[in-house]
Amino acid sequence: MSDSSAKRNTYRHGALREALVDAGVAMAREGGGPQAIVLREAARRAGVAPNAAYTHFKDREALVQAVARVALAGLATAMTAEQDAVPESSDPASRARARFRAVGAGYLRFARAEPGLFRTAFATQTDVSVVSEPASAGPTGRSAIDLLAEALDGLVEAGLLDPERRPGAEFLAWPTVHGLAYLAVDGPLRFLELDQLDQLTTKLLDMIDRGI
Repeated sequence: MSDSSAKRNTYRHGALREALVDAGVAMAREGGGPQAIVLREAARRAGVAPNAAYTHFKDREALVQAVARVALAGLATAMTAEQDAVPESSDPASRARARFRAVGAGYLRFARAEPGLFRTAFATQTDVSVVSEPASAGPTGRSAIDLLAEALDGLVEAGLLDPERRPGAEFLAWPTVHGLAYLAVDGPLRFLELDQLDQLTTKLLDMIDRGI
């Protein structure tokens, strides 16, 4: 099949938008963040003329937002995987605590494994609603914020968190973990060895666990 035929089939079959987003994701990974996402380059990688990209994205910012949603879904997936790895326990309190800690561990793991996507995930968000919307959810249908909220609810049910302290607890735990993630990706903590970051992660989760 010729290149021109492949291009026409991609467009005709309605896969162009997905191809453009895939190209944007690749650029964010390769270039380290949202600044590397270029609509014209995405069109080139998808095998279409630049003007064709505008049928799906009105401008570069719209493509960045689409890539950010993919990144947020990846973040939720990493957090879910961390929770799924929590061993079974007959002690509800122990399991609730482990699942709560897994939310933070998965968040930090994603940031370290996918720095370009992590930077892109929050690049265009103007409020928390985008971070928690269904389009930003992982394969389980729950976003990163949903996973954190459920873990906090689990602490309440297990008697580890006073119900009166539950409202708004997401906005205490999330910024703390995000701060460490940011410092590990873009701040001076990026120079630490991996085992040092692992130790720091454990200590931070210990602190949140005690303070929440």
